[in-house]
Amino acid sequence: MPPLMVGFDLDMTLVDSRPGIAAAYRALTAQTGVYVDADAAVSRLGPPLRTEIARWFPPERVEAAVTAYRELYPAYAITPTLPMPGAQAAIEAVHARGGRVMVVTSKIGRLAKLHLDHLGLAVDELAGDLFAEEKATALREHGATLYVGDHVADMVAAGAAEIPGVGVATGPCTADELRAAGAHLVLDDLGGFSGALDRIIGLALEG
Repeated sequence: MPPLMVGFDLDMTLVDSRPGIAAAYRALTAQTGVYVDADAAVSRLGPPLRTEIARWFPPERVEAAVTAYRELYPAYAITPTLPMPGAQAAIEAVHARGGRVMVVTSKIGRLAKLHLDHLGLAVDELAGDLFAEEKATALREHGATLYVGDHVADMVAAGAAEIPGVGVATGPCTADELRAAGAHLVLDDLGGFSGALDRIIGLALEG
C-alpha cells in the first residue's frame, strides 16, 4: 500500500470560518462603502474569493476589494473561527495510522495557515488558492490517497485526481448533491470520519 496521505478542504470541512469571514466582509463594507451581505456570503463558502467579491463590486474594483479584504482578514477572521466537530480527531486518526495530512483550499495559503496555527490543527502540507479541478494538481503532486470536502467542487477535485472523494454534509451542499458530484462516501460530519477511516482507506485501495 502506498503511504497514506489524506487531503482535506478547509472552510466548513476542518474549520467553521463563517463568523470570522462575516466579520471581515462587514469590515470591508465599512472601509469601502460597498455593501456586502455578509450572512449571504458565508452561506456559500467554497468558490474563490473573487467569485463572491464580484457579486458586490463593479468589475474595475474587484481586484482592489480582494486585496483590501485579505488585508483585513487576519484582524477579523482568525479569532472567531472554530474547528469543525471531529476535525482534530480526524487529523489525529490519520497520523495514528502513520499517514500524513494535507489541506487543499481555495483560500490563499498564508491565510489558511493562520487558521491552522491558531486552532492547533497539525497538518503536514498546505496548498492554497486552488478550486475544483485545480486542486487535483496538488493532490496528485503529494500522492493523496483520498480527498475530504464539503463542496461539490471538492468531489470534482477528487475525481480529477482519480482518488475517492469523501463528502461531509457540513457546508452549502447537501448529501445528495455531494453524491451526485461523485462522492464515494458522504458523512454527516467529521465526527464519523475516525471510526470510518479504515473503511475509507479500503475504498481508496479498491479504486
